[in-house]
Amino acid sequence: MTALTLSTAGAATLRADALVVGVAKGAKGPVVAPGAEAVDKAFDGKLATVLETLGASGAEGEVTKLPAPAGLKVPVVIAVGLGSVPEKDAAFDAEALRRAAGCASRALAGSKKAGFALPVASVEDAEAVAEGALLGAYAFTAYQGGENKLAAKDKKNGNGPKSPLAEVALLGTKPRDKAFKAAAERAVAVVEEINRARDLINTPPNDLYPESFAAVATAAGKEHGIKVQVLDEKALVKGGFGGLLGVGQGSTHGPRLVKLAYTHPKAEKTLALVGKGITYDSGGISLKPAGHNETMKCDMSGAAAVFATVVAAARLGLQVNVTGWLALAENMPSGNATRPGDVLRMYSGKTVEVLNTDAEGRLVLADALTRACEENPDAIVDVATLTGAMVLALGHRTFGIMANDDAFRTSIHEIAEEVGEASWPMPLPADLRKGMDSPTADIANMGERMGGGLVAGLFLQEFVGEGIAWAHLDIAGPAFHEGAPYGYTPKGGTGSAVRTLVKLAERTAAGDLG
Repeated sequence: MTALTLSTAGAATLRADALVVGVAKGAKGPVVAPGAEAVDKAFDGKLATVLETLGASGAEGEVTKLPAPAGLKVPVVIAVGLGSVPEKDAAFDAEALRRAAGCASRALAGSKKAGFALPVASVEDAEAVAEGALLGAYAFTAYQGGENKLAAKDKKNGNGPKSPLAEVALLGTKPRDKAFKAAAERAVAVVEEINRARDLINTPPNDLYPESFAAVATAAGKEHGIKVQVLDEKALVKGGFGGLLGVGQGSTHGPRLVKLAYTHPKAEKTLALVGKGITYDSGGISLKPAGHNETMKCDMSGAAAVFATVVAAARLGLQVNVTGWLALAENMPSGNATRPGDVLRMYSGKTVEVLNTDAEGRLVLADALTRACEENPDAIVDVATLTGAMVLALGHRTFGIMANDDAFRTSIHEIAEEVGEASWPMPLPADLRKGMDSPTADIANMGERMGGGLVAGLFLQEFVGEGIAWAHLDIAGPAFHEGAPYGYTPKGGTGSAVRTLVKLAERTAAGDLG
């Protein structure tokens, strides 16, 4: 991953391939942001005028490259838009800094080192810039080049994919200050785990299936002191995990339930996280229509987020026990696949009539939720690319939050907004439960079509133990980005919800969630 350093150099004396400065959108044109004073001086105080002449306005997402004038040790200056100038005495929003840094990193692909002289008024600002720069530098290149002679030739000729920015030098910080050092270390740990999640999401399903995902988790557990337990098909049959087995029985790749347990000797609270890990979702017998299958390798994004969060908690040494449950299966059609009309007996003992095999995520989550609740955690959160209905409701950049406790739902929403992940609290209307009544089983896996995302949440709630605070994050929209990159968000897997879950674990460790 891209290296991060807290630089003692000034903007005028730093030696690098480029220097990044901020520009904001003012009432009368672009305004040079704090941190760029030395650069503005090198332009004889006319940096804003030059940028305006080139068409820059300071709008968010705007990137303008300039040849550096005499007086700077870099050949190129990159001005990134921060959006509107803050009100008097207010600092720039952390998310604006994060996105601007991400835009700059993407623009600097192929460079060895760049200095970031964005406005840093606090330790929190420095961490936001670091996160954005490191997230923006991400690239998934595992399947590009290699021993391919044509690809190697393209790279030599400058036509192949560019390597990510190699080093981010963060200016305006205090390298010897413990708070700044801790912020930088946290940013690196969290972003490396987000990028681990992104890599898993982007990995083709012929290489990432339940068994191989479990192997990745096991290896990471050994590296970071996390206890890992993997239940294979035989163990799942013995334990009666009917949801996982029912979803996975149509595939040659059998299902797995993976438990990752990070514990701290001084922990007073336990947070359980459950992730939907459908490594490929064809829809099963209820086959998805053409045009809806191509990105279904991303249907394990919830499990990737949970996995990344547990490892991040271990790396940060958080004083809280964090247990992750990865419900892994591949949903395929075959002569052995679950059929619409089949009834599954879940781990909880409840029976479920399967009306649609493409509503499979709730089935694997139900088994994992029941098992996680048996350990009586103080709170439990499940994360899943669960419903297209949530995308229709909230779009592609916002995830929905449902919960059996309003205060817990509010806390998660506030945390998500704080770390820069767009989210929205959603209800669990009791009247929608009746639509899942089954004449054959205890409950059906489908209900009313309208409000389908809420129906899925109500289904999951049936498998949560009494007295346990529970929340459900439906990340179907933001988990996988199909359009052009923006800010620090790449094309493909995004690592959605990891920052929210890590912050939730930190708050739980600090006792801020009661």
